[in-house]
Amino acid sequence: MSRLHQLFRIFYLTSLLLGLTLPVAGEVLAAATLPQAEEGPVVYVLDFKGAVTPVLHRYIENGIQAAVASDAEAIILQLDTPGGSVDVTQRIVQTILASPVPIVVYVAPSGARAGSAGTFITLAAHVAVMAPGSSIGAASPVGTGGEDVGETLEAKIKNILSADIENLAARRGEKAVEWAIKAVQEAAAATADQALELGVIDFIATDLDDLLRKLDGFQVTVQGTPRTLHTGDARIMPLELTPLQQFLNFISNPSVATILLTVGSAGLIAEVWNPGTWVPGTIGAICLLLGLYALGQLDANFAGLALIVLAVILFTAEAFTPTFGALALAGAISFVLGAVLIFDTPGLRVPWPTILALAGGMLLFAVFAGGAALAAQRRKPLTGMEGLMGLRARAKEPFQAGEQGSVFVQGEWWSAELEEGSVEAGEEVEIVGHRGYTLIVRKVAQTEAATPARTQP
Repeated sequence: MSRLHQLFRIFYLTSLLLGLTLPVAGEVLAAATLPQAEEGPVVYVLDFKGAVTPVLHRYIENGIQAAVASDAEAIILQLDTPGGSVDVTQRIVQTILASPVPIVVYVAPSGARAGSAGTFITLAAHVAVMAPGSSIGAASPVGTGGEDVGETLEAKIKNILSADIENLAARRGEKAVEWAIKAVQEAAAATADQALELGVIDFIATDLDDLLRKLDGFQVTVQGTPRTLHTGDARIMPLELTPLQQFLNFISNPSVATILLTVGSAGLIAEVWNPGTWVPGTIGAICLLLGLYALGQLDANFAGLALIVLAVILFTAEAFTPTFGALALAGAISFVLGAVLIFDTPGLRVPWPTILALAGGMLLFAVFAGGAALAAQRRKPLTGMEGLMGLRARAKEPFQAGEQGSVFVQGEWWSAELEEGSVEAGEEVEIVGHRGYTLIVRKVAQTEAATPARTQP
């Protein structure tokens, strides 16, 4: 027992020593790897492409936390977005305005856009920059469910958003304010050159190196305090999306979300049609949940979602009550209409090739399932008493009509009654019916004996 106590004490002291020394060693190692002050200023670069969802909000918050921890000079958010949720945009704008580190929104690369919600994010930045060939604007609102809003509600929403965007653009001059209001009221858009001429952005930069050169010496106001940026010799520190954020951003794409809904629906239909395997049902349920998550992030149109649900019901009905494609065709039409309407935000629509391909795939799947179900209904039973009908059996002993004998079929002995005549032991008979668990058999003619009606499986 004393030896056991000694081993326990050694283990305890060793664990305590490691517990005290490893955190210190970790801090020393981390401090050695962090950018040091004498190495020059640090600029964090965030790169985001996709719809404005909570993923972007969290990404910006992570960037601010990292920049504050390393005393970074600035944060550059390279942005390419068609727009997204108004509620999430408002939270992002508040986060940017409250950031203790200057945030530069860089609409890039060439061909990128800061559409709809992206316009608010760009104007909220301490510095707004665009790449040549990029665009900004078209910030007209849609309903919270993605639908076009009514005239009265539309006027209220536009007035609120106009006031918000006017506040964001106020420091950029009257032209910028006038254009920003048009972006909300009239869905106005602008190229990089037009935005620079209007004062909507601070300058145009061809790439990150050009951007850092132009930011050097630029004065910004951070939390009410003027601050001059020093980025001439700054080191770029890329901050990537976490794997989870990358996955969530990937599925928060209109096309991917629609595909997930389609695959999920097909999986559930396959599971209900052929229960017991669990694989298609499990995959279908996962895809449906992911698709519904994406719909929530993208403010899906409820009317479009209802049409897609109706399409799934019609496809399922075709699989179980075959109508030679009538229900499946109606389901395909409903699916196309739903996919067109489900994302009504500008820039977030599902491409037509994707819609038609998915609708066609579901149509073929439902027709195939319906055809298989119809064939199964017409197929002769292979199990139970009905499955024995038409099979050939052999008599165990001689017996005649009115007597009960035994026959051998499918590896089993069954009681049997002969319709007429008599049979000898080993003679072949055909099963034509049953009375309870007694088979009704008929003597096979000599000329038919060489070719059995049905072979025993």
